[in-house]
Amino acid sequence: MGRVTERRRVIRIRDGAVSTRPDTLVAEEPMEIRLGGKPLAITMRTPGDDFALAVGFLVSEGVLASAAELANIVYCAGATGEGGRNSYNVVDVRLADGVPVPDITLERNVYTTSSCGLCGKASLDAVRTTARWPLDISADTPVRIEPATLSALPDRLRAVQRVFERTGGLHAAALFTTDGELLDIREDVGRHNAVDKVVGRALQQGRLPLSSCVLMVSGRASFELVQKAVMAGIPVLAAVSAPSSLAVDLAVETGLTLVGFLRGTSMNVYAGEHRLALSAAASTD
Repeated sequence: MGRVTERRRVIRIRDGAVSTRPDTLVAEEPMEIRLGGKPLAITMRTPGDDFALAVGFLVSEGVLASAAELANIVYCAGATGEGGRNSYNVVDVRLADGVPVPDITLERNVYTTSSCGLCGKASLDAVRTTARWPLDISADTPVRIEPATLSALPDRLRAVQRVFERTGGLHAAALFTTDGELLDIREDVGRHNAVDKVVGRALQQGRLPLSSCVLMVSGRASFELVQKAVMAGIPVLAAVSAPSSLAVDLAVETGLTLVGFLRGTSMNVYAGEHRLALSAAASTD
């Protein structure tokens, strides 16, 4: 199976001094996801947690919602690499009997890069119509979180990014409780892959919907990440960087709490402020 990191020789220049040294890089390889033997998507990812990645991707596309709907996942033995060895870069997901198989094309090109994931009108329409767990703000036990708890999450995320510490080249996604307890963290060269791995592991463990969790991501909050949070039933998404306009639109429409620029004690709340335990009413300039 592919490694998470690889070593490469680099020329290092520091204050005019030139030297050579080995450097640790994050691995990036393509992975094809098949559904019932039919090609569905190709993503560039960091090898590891491949089955969780495939399952999480299918959750975000509305195909899976529970472990009972999943029959099995296997690496395709025929996907051989150099020397006839299995490349471990093709995964086939089989649904349980009775689970409907969607349009295999998902109405769009299903090639995804490590930087942006899937996007487009078809994806927006899908999240509007197939979300299994609406983020109901009138629930009997509504999620509430203190701003101080959110403020502590970036440092807690960074502290457990083991591969990032060696490479500086990975995104991370982590699930926390509303009290700030770390539940799971995954790293990947693609921010959307890291989220899929976290969500996929939760489905495999029978923990969906993640209705009492906060999803913390190390980069920006794109439309794709909001979509993935909504499809997994996650009520709060926090990011260290900015959201896109479409991400904010979708968060408002679905009732997601979206927090961006979460750095130290500062943050911007773009949607769903009802879940934050604010001490004073917000003022508008």
